[in-house]
Amino acid sequence: MSVAKGDRGDPAEKERLEALLQESRRFPPPAAMRAAANAGDPKVYDAAARDLEGFWAEQAEALDWFKPWDKVLDWQSPWAKWFVGGQTNICHNCVDRHAASARRNKAAIIWEGEPGDQRILTYGQLQREVARFANGLKRLGVAKGDRVAIYLGMVPELAIAMLACARIGAPHSIVFGGFSADALADRINDAQAKVLVTADGAWRRGGVVPLKANADAALRACPTISKVVVVERVGAAAQAEMQAGRDITWEETVAGVSADCPCEKMDAEDMLFILYTSGTTGKPKGIVHTTGGYMTGVSTTHRLIFDIKDTDVYWCTADIGWVTGHSYIVYGPLANGATSLMYEGSPDHPDRGRFWSICEKYGVNILYTAPTSIRTFMRWGTDWPKRYDLSSLRLLGSVGEPINPEAWMWYHEHIGAGRCPIVDTWWQTETGMILITPLPALTTTKPGSATRPFPGIEAQVLDERGDPVGPGAGGYLVLTRPWPAMMRTIYGDSERYVRQYWSRYPGKYFTGDGAKVDEDGDFWLLGRVDDVMNVSGHRISTYEVESALVDHPGVAEAAVIGRTHDVKGQAIAAFVTLKEATKGSDALKGELREHVAHKIGPIARPDDIYFAAELPKTRSAKIMRRLLRDIAEGRALGDTTTLADPSVVQRLKEQYEEKEDA
Repeated sequence: MSVAKGDRGDPAEKERLEALLQESRRFPPPAAMRAAANAGDPKVYDAAARDLEGFWAEQAEALDWFKPWDKVLDWQSPWAKWFVGGQTNICHNCVDRHAASARRNKAAIIWEGEPGDQRILTYGQLQREVARFANGLKRLGVAKGDRVAIYLGMVPELAIAMLACARIGAPHSIVFGGFSADALADRINDAQAKVLVTADGAWRRGGVVPLKANADAALRACPTISKVVVVERVGAAAQAEMQAGRDITWEETVAGVSADCPCEKMDAEDMLFILYTSGTTGKPKGIVHTTGGYMTGVSTTHRLIFDIKDTDVYWCTADIGWVTGHSYIVYGPLANGATSLMYEGSPDHPDRGRFWSICEKYGVNILYTAPTSIRTFMRWGTDWPKRYDLSSLRLLGSVGEPINPEAWMWYHEHIGAGRCPIVDTWWQTETGMILITPLPALTTTKPGSATRPFPGIEAQVLDERGDPVGPGAGGYLVLTRPWPAMMRTIYGDSERYVRQYWSRYPGKYFTGDGAKVDEDGDFWLLGRVDDVMNVSGHRISTYEVESALVDHPGVAEAAVIGRTHDVKGQAIAAFVTLKEATKGSDALKGELREHVAHKIGPIARPDDIYFAAELPKTRSAKIMRRLLRDIAEGRALGDTTTLADPSVVQRLKEQYEEKEDA
């Protein structure tokens, strides 16, 4: 990062970093929210810092346990055990305890299908559906400890299946529905899953995603799978084929089974799920999360960060195939007895107002979405959200990557009408729960900053040698104390777990992300450390240049990468999507270069700017900068199977090659 040995004391570098933290806009929490907030007392931070175990024990006590724990934390770095000796079941806490209460007839899940169909499951109905499918899995031979792979679109059966697995103690491994057959096979084989739950297909922008066909191709190389449960979602249009003796429909799985299925008593450290990180090369990296600590971490963060109330309609727009969906569509919200909304399709089908029409239709109070989506909405303009009544919204959230200050402001002004606090959250698949975030009733927010660690979390920004950096300087983000929802290992590869996360700074968790801390102690995330360019000896974050580009009034979105340069080491290449009213030209390229130079410094002026109608993104809306590097370096394109539209990157490659040949 920017405080590596060669950068320390560099006046130009220091000046550049200080300029990045000149964001002067401040948004104090609304007084009315503080009065009724779940976390309205600022003493919560000091209390958690003084007594870490006492703080988390108090949070865990709000949940149901079959047997109380003997010890809150057993910490032998890097190995953690939380709530040692305790027994619980996360499905009981997410479903049964609410079904046995006044919430029985409350909506647990509101589901909107892309074609417009809808389904509402109360907690009582959800309990019945989960118990029946759990018994159906048992009938297929699934027992406690067996792994179940799930490869579905965003349909209610996805949540039902994962809860059913948790109910009987069978760890689930959910594979994002946008992954290819090869990626699915790799993950099934690594987890040695016994059963696969999939669907004939899924709807996406009016077309069919061939889930069953992909699954069939994957299973040619998956000897551990004995049965495949198929949800009939699309019907004849999917042209799915059933294999006799192996495949069984969802309806056949639950036909005639009892709705009486007691929850297994799970040790707090029993494995709950394996989730494979996206974008890995080589062998998939299976992140292992366990029961008691994860349950405590996600329920606590969801309750306090989103200030969830019993009457709220809460919508996290992520896909359950990613950790955000695990933690903040299913387990966190349902543990808190919330109403969680699920949407199957894309934000632009049948038109670009789909998200806002859903907010209006269901009276959404809390919206949690990604910066990439927000920048896309910016590009589409303000007319779309203006068509809908968004007055029900009271809190907004951001997740997935650092948010540019101007995207933050657009979200605040045009979606939140200037009245909704924004919780910009930082966390990872590995952390299981949100770790750096505002608390909406306590935190004065700053556009672009995730502000401060959640109570009980301790974070530092270190230089190459492991020394803390000063305010305004960049470095590596590390975590110095354990937290309940932390990953326990990499499935089947504990040595890799230690090497990747705990070896760089012994005793401290290395996040792989860069960050800065300002004079107020607030954190500014800079993205992955491999997204840092070394230009003529200066370390420049791709995120910083992207933020400067998006700050220009004509730019909707930007992705920046470093390409090899004989003199500079790396040169900056920017791929820019313009707002619809703006036309690309050589003059505009020059204007953008100078705009970046003005915002950051001459060293950050992009060498290359390419205008792109679209940027290559996964279906979870993450920009695939790796593919942009392949284009800029003239390499053959890597795996494009996870892209929402693989043709986008091919068009960019052709455009780049035409420029090089000119």
